[in-house]
Amino acid sequence: MIELEALCEIIDPLEDAGATLVTITPQQSEFSKRLIKDRNLNYDMLTDSKNTYAKKLGLKFFLPPKIIEIYSANSIDIPGANGEDSLSLPIPGRLVIDQQGVARSSSFEPDYTHRPEPEITLETVRKIRSNS
Repeated sequence: MIELEALCEIIDPLEDAGATLVTITPQQSEFSKRLIKDRNLNYDMLTDSKNTYAKKLGLKFFLPPKIIEIYSANSIDIPGANGEDSLSLPIPGRLVIDQQGVARSSSFEPDYTHRPEPEITLETVRKIRSNS
């Protein structure tokens, strides 16, 4: 959640660089809409139902029993939010895609506690933009 809020800080500079931020989540749209409202997020969230796109990218993984236990103990309902019982999530990451649909930068980290700082993504966009 902290990352989603931190991304709000780079929306204006991204737009100034000619970019748009979009997130992709396996959550059903009603959960995403509530999250956007509750957290005052100022960007779009697309739904990747059943992690179909994540699977195509090789990024879908199944939660290990220990994590399922932790989530359950903290009332985190992955099947309820995602609308399916697979207990799967996408590996967190970032893609910078140009206007032709070519991925110019990617960063994926299986350890969900490590995410790229939003400023690094902004710097990447600026660098790609200045080279085009």
